[in-house]
Amino acid sequence: MRATHPELGEYRLYCEGNPPLLFTETETNHERLFGKPNTSDHVKDGINDYVVTRRENAVNGDKVGSKVSADYDVAVAPGETRTVRLRLTQKRFEPHESAIDGDFDRAFKARKSEADEFYEELFPRSLGEEETAVMRQAAAGLLWTKQYYEYDVKAWLTEHAQQGASTRNGAWTHMLNHDIIHMPDKWEYPWYATWDLAFHAVALVVVDEEFAKQQLLLFLEDRYLHPNGQLPAYEWDFGDVNPPVHAFAVFTVHAIDKQRRGGKGDVDFLKRAFNKLLFNFNWWVNKKDPAGKNVYEGGFLGLDNIGVFDRSSALPTGGSLEQSDGTAWMAFFAQYMLLIAIELAQSDSTYEDLALKFMNHFIHIAGAMDRVGDRHDDMWDEADGFFYDVLRFPDGNGTRLKVRSLVGLLPMCAASVIDADVVEGLHKFKERYDSLVRKEAEVIQNIACPETPGVRGRRLLAVLDEAKLRRVLAKMLDENEFLGPFGIRSLSRYHADNPYTFNWNGQDYRVSYLPGESDSPMFGGNSNWRGPVWLPINLLIMRALAILYTYYGDEFEVECPTGSGRAMTLFEVQEEIGRRLVNIFLRDKSGRRPVYGDAEKFQSDPHWSEHILFYEYFHGDNGSGIGASHQTGWTGIIATMMLLMATVTSQDLLNKGLGAAVDALADAGDQAR
Repeated sequence: MRATHPELGEYRLYCEGNPPLLFTETETNHERLFGKPNTSDHVKDGINDYVVTRRENAVNGDKVGSKVSADYDVAVAPGETRTVRLRLTQKRFEPHESAIDGDFDRAFKARKSEADEFYEELFPRSLGEEETAVMRQAAAGLLWTKQYYEYDVKAWLTEHAQQGASTRNGAWTHMLNHDIIHMPDKWEYPWYATWDLAFHAVALVVVDEEFAKQQLLLFLEDRYLHPNGQLPAYEWDFGDVNPPVHAFAVFTVHAIDKQRRGGKGDVDFLKRAFNKLLFNFNWWVNKKDPAGKNVYEGGFLGLDNIGVFDRSSALPTGGSLEQSDGTAWMAFFAQYMLLIAIELAQSDSTYEDLALKFMNHFIHIAGAMDRVGDRHDDMWDEADGFFYDVLRFPDGNGTRLKVRSLVGLLPMCAASVIDADVVEGLHKFKERYDSLVRKEAEVIQNIACPETPGVRGRRLLAVLDEAKLRRVLAKMLDENEFLGPFGIRSLSRYHADNPYTFNWNGQDYRVSYLPGESDSPMFGGNSNWRGPVWLPINLLIMRALAILYTYYGDEFEVECPTGSGRAMTLFEVQEEIGRRLVNIFLRDKSGRRPVYGDAEKFQSDPHWSEHILFYEYFHGDNGSGIGASHQTGWTGIIATMMLLMATVTSQDLLNKGLGAAVDALADAGDQAR
């Protein structure tokens, strides 16, 4: 089979045994979808119809098309193994030559040897064979889950309107996607999600920094970013709102790439991303803080069913929802815009003004979560020592929705440090920084003091001061609440026996602890944030603890687990969480992998047991995988966690801050090259 492309040139697919080739087009089946005549005799499901129903005219007898499959009819006896060999190449073989025999095996062996060499250099030699196998498969999955994605929204809307079909994404007619994109799971979720992709990039940078940078910039292009500044969410509703984590990914990828370049960063990449992220930040300020109080809404924000209500729909009570996670995400966004501006200001002093702008944003957003005075409708609950969403009624009164969930842990993740030498090196920034802190003394009264120096003179930007941090950690590290055997749960186990119920007009809205599958149809019911463990959020929690450790040092200890009598530094706490996460994938004392739960085929069959699946999320109590099973997009971040745990010591962090983690990730990628 011969395929031609104006840029890629000509390729040929050779199939062992010369099976029949089935050709069709990638055209929509209007007859099946809309009950209207097809525009082509051969549509995208033509191969399926030929194979399943043997409808011979479903495929093109002239052997041409934009979609093709080899049709093998093979009977495999029980216990028997059959191999089919195919070869895609630009090399043209003459009729008397074989593309499969001899040369095929040599090429296959060579590619496998190259892959072995690449991964051998990538991962620390101190890790055991099993840990290395998990890391390799996670990294390989990241490289595998790329896919060509084409979506011309204007053409799609026009076609559906002509067929009288209901449509979505009507406000996104500028969208024209025709790119290779990193998918969450190209087997089960073959479409992109922007906040997923940010975590993909942080994991991908270890193995392919240029692709990671390209992906982050892609979604900031005018073919993706809305003219009003909103980033698209995902295919079925671009206008939905994902957590604003793009700046975090941009800064992280840049830092690792800079170290790999010998300390000379890709400033063009950073400037291009920052300039577009300015539009996105302003969109959030203008659209999601309607009252101008630095308190943010945002809808479901990627956490599907975590709330009492469907947070992306109108509230049954009327009014609005002031979201602890939405506000924390914006504090986090402001911090990373500040860090990017500081980095750019090292070579261009005009960025110092923008650094001050985002410092100002951060202070006011963080301060809004617990305003000065004895209030009963702020997000921080002094009696409980936890953050909650606030339901704001139409008359202006508010009440806290006391669900102990990630919504209350995310404010802890809004933590960053600025090294002393960076502050001292930017004279204008330092002078105005100190002036701003004095001017806003009342606003910062209930957050971490951004002026008090910590270890090595570092300045801390954090929503939680030390007293709040200790109280939140006491809940997070309680094994009867958030700390599960396999990581931090998305909802406290407290709600297993104490469901939260909100009654309105005789109807109960209830949230209970559900460690496995969802029992709610909210957002389709195919994901659950009411108990399971999700790796990307655990990554952010571990990151926050590492950052807080670089500020507080070894003097700051907490009980972990809560009630155990065992004191740990924040570095040790994040290591403990990391170990629990890694244990999801490793064999336990009985030789079973928690990730496979009761799936005996995967646990014991030698054809399956060594091939790790990276699920979308994990059972809050037993660690078994749930949801999409090939989610090496963001679950592949486990490889990054394992690499850091194997290479970065507490002393490294105290000496270099997060630069120690950057060095480790950069060195791993360099070795593989």
